[in-house]
Amino acid sequence: MGLFKKKIVTQSYDTENKKPVIKASICNGEQVAGFKDIHTGKIEEVMLIKSPSDLEKFKTMYGINEEIIKEY
Repeated sequence: MGLFKKKIVTQSYDTENKKPVIKASICNGEQVAGFKDIHTGKIEEVMLIKSPSDLEKFKTMYGINEEIIKEY
């Protein structure tokens, strides 16, 4: 029925040192959204992306408006 919908809480991340990325696997197509440290290149994985709605949920969770780049 949709009476009890989960409220999405906006979280924050270090915008000066990290950028949002999608880490995609070449062999099986698995995609994981997370944040890449600009200085070290290390990726902090946040959530698995199974559908476009998961990507939209990730973007609204962190208040991201721009397009997220994919890394293979």
